[in-house]
Amino acid sequence: MTGTSLDGVDAVVVRVRGAGLGMQVEVIASATQALGAAQRLFRALCQGDAVRALEIARARSALGDACAEAVHELRATVGSLDLVVAHGQTVCHKSPVSWQLLDPWPIAIVADCPVLSDLRGADIARCGEGAPITPAADWVLFRDATETRAIVNLGGFCNVTVLPAGAPLAAVAGFDVCSCNHVLDAAAKEALGSRFDHNGACALAGAVNAEASDALQTQLRLQGDQKRSLGTGDEARPWAHTWTARLDPSTLLATAVDVIAKRIAAAVRAYAPDRVLLGGGSTRNAALVRALKAHCSPAIVELTDAHGVAATDREAAAMAVLGALCMDGVDGTLAHITGARTTPSLASGSWTNLPQPLGMPRHHTR
Repeated sequence: MTGTSLDGVDAVVVRVRGAGLGMQVEVIASATQALGAAQRLFRALCQGDAVRALEIARARSALGDACAEAVHELRATVGSLDLVVAHGQTVCHKSPVSWQLLDPWPIAIVADCPVLSDLRGADIARCGEGAPITPAADWVLFRDATETRAIVNLGGFCNVTVLPAGAPLAAVAGFDVCSCNHVLDAAAKEALGSRFDHNGACALAGAVNAEASDALQTQLRLQGDQKRSLGTGDEARPWAHTWTARLDPSTLLATAVDVIAKRIAAAVRAYAPDRVLLGGGSTRNAALVRALKAHCSPAIVELTDAHGVAATDREAAAMAVLGALCMDGVDGTLAHITGARTTPSLASGSWTNLPQPLGMPRHHTR
């Protein structure tokens, strides 16, 4: 998985027991891989800059190579694999258009097994938003018979899955909330000259500015009110540029953290969750986690680590679950969340297979 924060490739290996929605999943290994020179090209693409076709092709290949390196590292640890699921880098998402850039062939060669990619394509072809993409996987990984849980992804954008206590998949809710890392990283770049506020240390030292808070709350509230999947053009970076000259760095970053936490808390509070589980790169931001604990009270707020999946592995683990569901003929995207037409039902994704006969993967001989 590579997220919209563009901070590298996250890869996990999961062991699946059982089939379909009854499967049991265990994360057994993980790895990370830098994007290298391709990061600059992906950032230019995501920002809508003019990029030559040759450079786009190079970025596509570089991401395939980076994913293949991660797979190679993991195979050295766990041995053979039955399936690789690669989401690709979202360089554009503005429904009904979405583009997940990836060359899956380097992965297929290194993995020596089928590769599943383009997980949004079938949903979008059925007039869906193609996002959020993880609610079905969150239901498999984190549902509970006795408590309602909200799974909160703190990525470039924040999205939420709500799992009502003991409820079937059809009762799951999922939605995008607002820009998250895009705002925090833009503020760090403007105020600190850094890619991010390490551990949220600068934000922890600051206080909230009411005027700047109101401005950002208005912007992020509008994102949620549109009730659509967020993407290109929704990054909300200009706020940081506008307020950098007027606020000291700690105040700027503390304000951004507080507003984002309030918007997320308001979104999940409507479902009265007993527990809020946090995943994604910004779980490393202690200021954001602290603010979420304060604003989501009385719900218990903790990282997904407490439930068997490291917070930084949660999205990659979700991709693996979606791939396993697809192999079992279960559609990983939920039409009642994405708005897709429900017929014909498809197990979403594009397959890349090596030309030699591979037979059915062991995963499927349950």
